[in-house]
Amino acid sequence: MVRARITSKGQLTIPIEIRKRYGLDAGDEVDFIAEERGTYMVPLKRRKLVDLYGSIKVDKPWPGMAEARRIAGKRRGEELLQKARRK
Repeated sequence: MVRARITSKGQLTIPIEIRKRYGLDAGDEVDFIAEERGTYMVPLKRRKLVDLYGSIKVDKPWPGMAEARRIAGKRRGEELLQKARRK
């Protein structure tokens, strides 16, 4: 068990053993979940977008930013056209 003390300002320093175990750094967030048997701290480790690269299988290669914008614009235009027709 690891123990920490709350300051007069209500702040809590997470002990180094816990920060290392969960890979927590400055700026990371934690949730506190209050239940009947006690309160639990759940680390919410932020991930950089680049850390997610390759985590989703894709069937097609990335078309590039210009093509992605063209496709998104076309789809948005179609949505707006359908919305206008419903009025």
